[in-house]
Amino acid sequence: MNLRAPKIYCLQCDVSKYFDSIDHQILFSLLRKKIADPKALWLIKIIVESSNKEPGKGIPIGNLTSQLFANVYLNELDQFVKHQLRIKYYIRYMDDFLILHFNKKELHKIKNQIQMFLRDKLKLELHPKKADIFPVDRSVDFLGYRIFRNHRLLRKSTVKRFIKRVKIYRKRMENTLMTEEKFNQSLDSWLAYARFGNSWRLRQNLSEKLKVELIK
Repeated sequence: MNLRAPKIYCLQCDVSKYFDSIDHQILFSLLRKKIADPKALWLIKIIVESSNKEPGKGIPIGNLTSQLFANVYLNELDQFVKHQLRIKYYIRYMDDFLILHFNKKELHKIKNQIQMFLRDKLKLELHPKKADIFPVDRSVDFLGYRIFRNHRLLRKSTVKRFIKRVKIYRKRMENTLMTEEKFNQSLDSWLAYARFGNSWRLRQNLSEKLKVELIK
């Protein structure tokens, strides 16, 4: 008897120029559903309009409030996918999201429905080069990891950035521009992230190469 697991496909998408494309009127209408205080709404309006490349569009990427506003905005997509399209396997982090399905043709249909919803309701567009459908056998590249059926690996570019950052921070320490405590906090932060992947051997190699403690 052939008990081979069924083929699973992934629709992986990214919203094109997301933060710069957020429409102020749509955002304010969504926020007004949750916030009644006129003073709070006035302050939000000042923050949102403090930095935008195009009148009436965009929110400042560096502001902590923008992370919240960006999630409020795409919560509309979450509700559409979960309650109208009734998609079971859906994951979103900010403007990156993926959907898993056994039927490749169905994913193409779902992709078109999402494109129409984003364009009509939120004035957003999917990134033309980052809206892909593929079998998960080849792994899913998401949030800095390459995710396989039974394990997760850190993305090579993520590791390269970490190595570069360690070298930069070490030079800052040597020039008294950074304390050892801050340096160690940076290592601990990356270590906490790396532990979510199957990274023991990688961390062992990096510990030897960079002369830092990454096996804890």
